[in-house]
Amino acid sequence: MIKELMHDSIYTKPITGSWFEFRHHNTKEGKYWNDTLQNFTEDQWRVKVREMKEAGIDQLAMLATALKDKAYFKTDIFPERWLLAVNDPIEIVLDETDKIGMNVYMSSGFYGNWRSPENNITDPKVLSRMLRAMNELAELYGHHKSFYGWYYPDETWIGGYMDKAFIDFVNLSSAEVHKLDKRFKTLIGPYGTKDLHADDRYIQDLERLDIDFIAYQDEVGVEKSTPDQTAKYFEALKRAHDKAGRAKLWADIELFCFEGEVYHSALLPAPFERVREQLEAVSPYVEKVFCYEYPGLMSKPGSIARLGHPNAEILYADYMNYRKSFEE
Repeated sequence: MIKELMHDSIYTKPITGSWFEFRHHNTKEGKYWNDTLQNFTEDQWRVKVREMKEAGIDQLAMLATALKDKAYFKTDIFPERWLLAVNDPIEIVLDETDKIGMNVYMSSGFYGNWRSPENNITDPKVLSRMLRAMNELAELYGHHKSFYGWYYPDETWIGGYMDKAFIDFVNLSSAEVHKLDKRFKTLIGPYGTKDLHADDRYIQDLERLDIDFIAYQDEVGVEKSTPDQTAKYFEALKRAHDKAGRAKLWADIELFCFEGEVYHSALLPAPFERVREQLEAVSPYVEKVFCYEYPGLMSKPGSIARLGHPNAEILYADYMNYRKSFEE
């Protein structure tokens, strides 16, 4: 396994984690893969998981266990369940990751409207559904060795600092995780990286936050930042995290660009040259690099689990060639 890539005296961490989903929550953004995902067979799900492992990814963060008032597992929290080609996609993914040695962070969302995270983290009814779901998911799937931890997808913007409601939400969620199984790790992937102030007050926010890993979005895909800028953001974040002594610093690089208007059109795989710059920008400062996201934006040519825009195969090939160039 490649631990670190080196080229022209630049050390680059490979992508070792990715978000994944059974359906993209934004219909316009998921134009090139939602229908395909809906009809993925068990074999295709298993091949897609193995494909990610072959690409060096050994950590998966499940984006959602419920979406639009439908769950992806057997529960009566909602009256309806997503009708996919497979009956239990979570079981399939966990079974396959058990076999090949991957870690999965189970999602605790979305048990309210995914577009309204501020409501989801404070509304007692949504929080009650979330906590109930976490217990049911742990009961159904907790025996899997790949069930490594939890990801909290109901995240709010860091407008300079983390607001109290978000900190309280994270700590409430983590308290439930600790009750379920003390071995579980916890992950968030917040946005607002370009807006946060990594000063003493932010360090205090980190000290109050009960979380193991924070994978900050680099916000390059949504055109809020450039790789030149993200290097400065993550350098400041490293100093803050080192001082706080809590929560490992990770990065979430965005592999996409938009087909048209940002946030209102389909996601397309970004050119690899930009992705390379993103990797090089954050690598000196973070312990691990996640991406958003492999499924739909990278796809192994010739795979039975082909997924996404045709450029997904180009991005896959370019990235894999980049990795191999450091082995030669």
